[in-house]
Amino acid sequence: MSQRIVPGRPPVELSRRTFLGTAAAATALAATDARASAEAQPEAASAKPFELAEVSIVELQAGMAAGQYTAHGLTERYMERIGAMDRAGPLPLCSVIELNPDALAIAAALDAERKEKGARGPLHGIPVLIKDNIATADRMQTTAGSLALVGRVPRRDAFLVERLRAAGAVILGKTNLSEWANFRSTRSTSGWSGRGGQCRNPYALDRTPSGSSSGSGAATAANFCAVSVGTETDGSILSPSAACSLVGLKPTVGLISRSGIIPISHSQDTAGPMARTVADAAALLSVLAGVDPSDAATAARKGHASTDYTRFLDPEGLRGARIGVLREPFSGYHTATDACITEALALMKARGATLVDPASIATAKQLDEPEFEILLYEFKAGLEAWLAGLGEQAAPRTLADLIRFNEEHRATEQPFFGQELFMMAQERGPLTDRKYLQAKAASRKLSRDQGIDAVMARHRLDALVAPTMAPPGLIDLINGDHWLGSSTTPAAVAGYPSLTVPAGYVRGLPVGLSFIGRAWSEPVLLKLAHAFERASGVRRPPAFASTADLRFVAGR
Repeated sequence: MSQRIVPGRPPVELSRRTFLGTAAAATALAATDARASAEAQPEAASAKPFELAEVSIVELQAGMAAGQYTAHGLTERYMERIGAMDRAGPLPLCSVIELNPDALAIAAALDAERKEKGARGPLHGIPVLIKDNIATADRMQTTAGSLALVGRVPRRDAFLVERLRAAGAVILGKTNLSEWANFRSTRSTSGWSGRGGQCRNPYALDRTPSGSSSGSGAATAANFCAVSVGTETDGSILSPSAACSLVGLKPTVGLISRSGIIPISHSQDTAGPMARTVADAAALLSVLAGVDPSDAATAARKGHASTDYTRFLDPEGLRGARIGVLREPFSGYHTATDACITEALALMKARGATLVDPASIATAKQLDEPEFEILLYEFKAGLEAWLAGLGEQAAPRTLADLIRFNEEHRATEQPFFGQELFMMAQERGPLTDRKYLQAKAASRKLSRDQGIDAVMARHRLDALVAPTMAPPGLIDLINGDHWLGSSTTPAAVAGYPSLTVPAGYVRGLPVGLSFIGRAWSEPVLLKLAHAFERASGVRRPPAFASTADLRFVAGR
C-alpha cells in the first residue's frame, strides 16, 4: 500500500494454540522498542564483518561453482546472521517474521543436485526471503502479519513461489510487513504487524523501514539474504527499497502472477524483486515473471516479457536516452532530497542522456480519490475470495470476521492504531456498483491516456524520473507515519512499471531515484537504472546506527 493513500530471539513457528501468548510478547516488545533509548546500539552492530556482505548473485554462483560456497553453507550463514542480529539488542530490526524450518534440508538437496546434474540456473542454491503475504504450502505461515491467520495453511504455493522452487532458489523464510500490506488504518505505523512487531530501518534504527514490504527491504539491506520478494499496490516495494538504499522494481501488472498473494487490489497489485543491485533485481525478475492460468492479467504479458532480463543491462545505457524530469508535486517537499536528485540528473546528463525538464503529468493531483475508492472496493472482494480459497479450515471467512477478530483482540492487534480502512471497505458493495466502475474508468484515463502515456508521447521519452520519496522519517507508534511526498502513485494506478535505485544520502538516511515507464518497459528501466548505478556507485551498506547523523556540518 502507499504512504500517499494510508497517510537475540530467533523467529519461531507459531501454532494457533500459542499465538495469543506470542502476540502479547510481540506487543510488549513493540512497546519496549518505542521507549528504548536513542543512544542504544544493538550488540550485533559491533560483530565481525560478515563474509557474505554485499555479495551478488553472480558472485555467489561463481563461488558455488568453484567449491568456495555451498547452498547449505550460504543458507546456514544467512540464518545465523538473522538469529544473531534481527531480534538482538535494545532496538531489534524485526525484519524476519519466520525462518523456513526446511531451508537447510532444501539447500543440501540442491547441493547434491548440482554435483550430479549441474545448476538449474542463476538462482540455484540462492537464499531468498519472501514477504509474509505470499502463500507457501509448507511448514511456514502465511498471515499478512495478522494473528487472525495464524494456523490457516494455504492449499498450495503462490505461483511465484512455485517458480522460485523450480529455479532452485532456497526459500529462507518470511519477512515482516506492515500488517495487511498497510491497508488497515489511516494512521498506521509502517513496518508494524501484530505477529512481527515493529520492523526498523538498518540505516538508523529509530527510522521507518517504510511501505508495507518493510521487512523485505530491511532484511535485504542488512544482508540477511541474497535478494527478497516484496509486493506493492502503491509504494510498497518502491518506498522500502528507497528507504533502505535498495533497488526495487514494481513491474507492469500482469508480468508476475498474483495468485496465492493476499490481495488488496487486482487492478494494482503486483509482486516484485528487491535487491542490492540492478543486476540482482533483473536476475530475480527473470524467475518471477511467468504466465499463470490462475491470473488472467498475466496473459497480457505474451510478446512483452523476457526469460532473461539481465541481457538488457548496459553500463552505457544512458547514452542517447531521452528522460523526462517530473517536478511538482513529485519534488519540492524536501530540499536535501532535491539536492541529491539534482546531482543524479547532472550525472545522467554527463553520461549522455537528454533531459526534458520539466516533463509534467498534468493529472497527477487527480489520481488519489479514484484510486482510493477502487482499493476499498477491490480489497473487500479480493480478500474474501482469498479467504474462501483456504477451504473449510478458514476462519475468519469474511472482512467482517476480521474486523470482529481485531476488536476481540485489541491488546495484540490494535495497541497503537485501529482499522478504519477495514471499516470503510466493509461498507462498500459489489464490483458492479456504479461508483466503483466510474472510479476505475477515471483512474485508467487519468493515469494512462492523460497521464504517463500522454507526457511520454508528447516529449518522445524513454522514461520519467523523480525522487522516490523523502528520507525515512522517525518511527512514531503514537501518531503514525508522517509522509512528505513520493512519486509512486502514477505508475501504481496505471499498472505501469517503476524502478527505484539508490541516489544518495541525507545525514546517513537513504534517498532513491525512480525511473518510470510505459507498460512492459522493464527492459528500458533496467538498462537506464543499471547505467546510473554503475556511474554513481552511491550505495553503501547500513551501519545499524541508533539514529541519523544530526551533527551540524557547514554547507550541508
